[in-house]
Amino acid sequence: MEQRVSLITLGVKDMGAEAAFYEALGWQREDSPDGVIAFNLVGQTLGLYPLAALAEEVGLPVEALGQGAVSLSHNVRTKEEVSQVLAAAEAAGAEILKPAQDVFWGGHHGYFRSPEGHLWEVAFNPFSSLREDGAFCWGGY
Repeated sequence: MEQRVSLITLGVKDMGAEAAFYEALGWQREDSPDGVIAFNLVGQTLGLYPLAALAEEVGLPVEALGQGAVSLSHNVRTKEEVSQVLAAAEAAGAEILKPAQDVFWGGHHGYFRSPEGHLWEVAFNPFSSLREDGAFCWGGY
């Protein structure tokens, strides 16, 4: 697993209010599918995603995530790498919450929980390829 965080996903209850907060800070939204709000950062993206949808995607009850839920995403260059990174995480002591699988939006991903309980997504996104140095940008470079 390369040393990088590609996407920081915040599970939020009120998408409109949370987006308005970041926009009031001067941040600019990126084009994204319904149900996701994305703000590109320097080499990463901050994503807002409904809390209930994040809990369902990870396979945990909303109560287990709580308010302030965060998922860190490590994007990879190929679909096959998703399984490889999940296996390495499991060997290092992580709990696999969702094995590698195709996703409705056209990508491939899985989730693990670190020994201290932090949520990580490992994803291949064919619409947002990584830059050679591993930097991530919503919609690609």
